[in-house]
Amino acid sequence: MRLPSLKPRDVVKALKRAGFEEQRQTGSHLIMVHRTKRRIIPVPIHAREMKRGLLTSIIKQAGLTQKEFIGFL
Repeated sequence: MRLPSLKPRDVVKALKRAGFEEQRQTGSHLIMVHRTKRRIIPVPIHAREMKRGLLTSIIKQAGLTQKEFIGFL
């Protein structure tokens, strides 16, 4: 399954639906945490779309499969 091209804010919305919360922002990186899973994920916030490699890395760090992540979009 091929991942769609997404803007960083769409990724943040999907992660929020998956149970992550915004903790803080350091420069252009939004730090998101999941309270029960104890996972911390930095998400770069910029105007252009995220590259697929970075998106795949964020999904793996979140402990989700690509199919699960697409379900949260």
